[in-house]
Amino acid sequence: MSVADIKKSAESRMSKSIETLKVNLSKIRTGRAHTGILDHVQVEYYGSPVPVGQVANVNLVDARTLNVQPYEKQMAGPIEKAIRESDLGLNPVSMGESIRVPMPALTEERRRDLTKVVRNEGEDAKIAVRNLRREANDALKKLVKDKSISEDDERRAQDDVQKLTDRCVADIDKMVTQKEAEIMTV
Repeated sequence: MSVADIKKSAESRMSKSIETLKVNLSKIRTGRAHTGILDHVQVEYYGSPVPVGQVANVNLVDARTLNVQPYEKQMAGPIEKAIRESDLGLNPVSMGESIRVPMPALTEERRRDLTKVVRNEGEDAKIAVRNLRREANDALKKLVKDKSISEDDERRAQDDVQKLTDRCVADIDKMVTQKEAEIMTV
């Protein structure tokens, strides 16, 4: 493995950590309705769990209400049950063939709790990035030990990996700050 391979691998894995953080932050609700909030809710469909989006059409009614229209009439009950039992704290209401999902307003205390969750997700992402930096530096040290590269090349490569890490950590901090601001706006 060459220095370029190590850098490229570290960069791609760090960007995957950032993408994972984006997905995790999108699951944290802010009081406003958006169709992606139900993406990770699983419904039992003919014996196997599938996301709500595969068995129903999810769309916005207004800023605080989602409408879930099942593709099959008999799926309304299981979808409603899955949404109710999810960790989102939502209470769906069956309206004949469709299901309305009102988004309750967040209390100040709940907003503070959600900002703690957001910070925790950000910290987890930073830890992942730092672990990837450590792995890349260990791989560079192994190349020096095997006499594949010089110590000067190793030092330059470690500086590059550190710059990449700093850039990723700054991106994570920016995402966390934006999500906190989004949660705290009433």
